[in-house]
Amino acid sequence: MKQKFALIIFLLVAAFPILSQQKIGYIDSKVILDNLQDAKDAQTNLDNLVLKWKGELQGLNDSLAFLKDDYEKKKLILTEKVRQQKEEEIKTMEKRISDFRLTKFGENGEYFQKQNELMKPVQDRMFKAIQDVAKEGGYDFVIDRSSQLLLLYMNDKYDLTQKVIRKLEEQ
Repeated sequence: MKQKFALIIFLLVAAFPILSQQKIGYIDSKVILDNLQDAKDAQTNLDNLVLKWKGELQGLNDSLAFLKDDYEKKKLILTEKVRQQKEEEIKTMEKRISDFRLTKFGENGEYFQKQNELMKPVQDRMFKAIQDVAKEGGYDFVIDRSSQLLLLYMNDKYDLTQKVIRKLEEQ
């Protein structure tokens, strides 16, 4: 056990000079995307599409509410056959609404496909600019601080966000 501990200490001490020579920078991709007109335009297009879909969904929900309300008002005077037809109509409308939600907003729905379609060129451009800035500055690592990565300390002199924005403006 003591030998393993000693080996770990030795490896850490031996690796320290190598680690201390690496240059690390960070960016904030959210700030970069907020400054890119392409990203703003893509988000606006996506928001408009979502607004349209929400309108369609509201129309479907209104139709369902009307069907249910009409059924409740008349169910006592309807024949068994007509009552079953109305109930089936309500179930069909509920399924249609569920399918619409899944198709548009589900895990592999049109929303995520459209988001990928619209944002992919913007992200590719951003990643190319990050690579260029990192290579020009001799950085070994660039970390995105707006991701799930937890950074406890950041020296602002290594923030490459503004350099990436300038690089994108040059393109």
